[in-house]
Amino acid sequence: MKYRHLVITDPAKLIFGTAPYPVKTRRGLHIGGGQVYSELNFTLPVMSINDQTLPEVYAHYRQITEGALERALQLNSKGVILEFETLLEMTKSPATGVEIVKIMNDICESFYQKHGLASEIRLTPNDLREFERPALQRTSRLLEPMFQLFEQGMLAGGDLLSIESTGGKEVSDEALMMCDIKAVLFSLAVLGVRDMQFLWEKIAALARQHGKIPAGDSACGFANTAMVLAEKKYIPTVFAALVRVISVVRSIVAMEQGAVGPDKDCAYEGPYLKAITGIPISMEGKTAACAHLSPVGNISSACADLWSNESVQNIKLLSGMAPVAYMEQLEYDVRLMNTALKKGAAYSRTLQQLLVESDVYTDAQALVLDPSNVIRISSALIQGDSYVANARNGALEFIEILEETLASGRMTLPEMELSYIPVLREELQSIPDSESDFIEMMLPLLDPSKFIPSEYGL
Repeated sequence: MKYRHLVITDPAKLIFGTAPYPVKTRRGLHIGGGQVYSELNFTLPVMSINDQTLPEVYAHYRQITEGALERALQLNSKGVILEFETLLEMTKSPATGVEIVKIMNDICESFYQKHGLASEIRLTPNDLREFERPALQRTSRLLEPMFQLFEQGMLAGGDLLSIESTGGKEVSDEALMMCDIKAVLFSLAVLGVRDMQFLWEKIAALARQHGKIPAGDSACGFANTAMVLAEKKYIPTVFAALVRVISVVRSIVAMEQGAVGPDKDCAYEGPYLKAITGIPISMEGKTAACAHLSPVGNISSACADLWSNESVQNIKLLSGMAPVAYMEQLEYDVRLMNTALKKGAAYSRTLQQLLVESDVYTDAQALVLDPSNVIRISSALIQGDSYVANARNGALEFIEILEETLASGRMTLPEMELSYIPVLREELQSIPDSESDFIEMMLPLLDPSKFIPSEYGL
């Protein structure tokens, strides 16, 4: 790993609105530079996307962008990020995605010129390789439209570049359901790391070539999948929390390859990336309830530089269109955080503590987002000589924190959850430091029909 020392060592400084290495955008947003901005994430209502419906598709994105920016303007917003997270058809046919970026960017520029409201577009093509099984991570023909959309989309006005990449997901999907912590760690710290190196070298190079911002990735398909499974009681929350920690070693590879933040919101590994690298981060929590439920509604905002909502469909609510309603919710949340920042460190620290304390002992997945615990676990995540060792060490450190918290009486867990802790610790302790030794251990245990080792350089 590139990072051997934490950039932030004081939990009080791992706080919303402020990052050691802020990012300045084309229209003047200073992300991590002393205030929090809203990041609105939206999608279409249920509909087909084809040549006949494209005019309707474009009309939806025009309506969303105009409505959201109009509401932000009415609420005296200091700036907005609009995340265009593409759907399958928009990446397979890059011209469709590019046209949507153009529509959105023209509206953003109009609001900037007429009203001074600064907004930027985060362009997030979906990872088409996920739809092949076994996935061809390096040789897939689907890489071409993905990178075509990246390049043409950034030229059309997509200034922040992100993706929810899925390298290793073909192994992790079954591993999550089976609570196989070794296979999860293999999928993230071996396969995921190698795929991130492959993808982000290319994404960062394109961004540098065109003067755009390589923002970051998200382990959503791993860590948030685990959270949703835990919410449905399919897997233990302690297992889902461990997946969250392990995902850090995979997502930080984007920064090693040149990403500068703000990272993508939806996997919640952001506080670790901020502590280790100093980048600004995007987070979501209670405002993501339109897309998924979670046990981390408040604590997730404790370190946020962008505050997001996950995908909300463009459907009619009593108040108006849903993205407009979510724009309002985000703006009121960031207004509170920004007021605390303006009033000084004592106020912002108090608000941060309240956000943390309202959630932290209610769920293991909240405990893992406490800034104090993030600092402690992050230290363990950067001390090893391999990504495998780092992931294992970070996971074991969280188990130590969890057991200390349980022993103190501040947190309780059902007996079923408690029974998993010693088993998970034993499994993690059996993982060797060496990546090559771990690969040798795991390959005979994995279904060879599920993934192609050569697609990961194995």
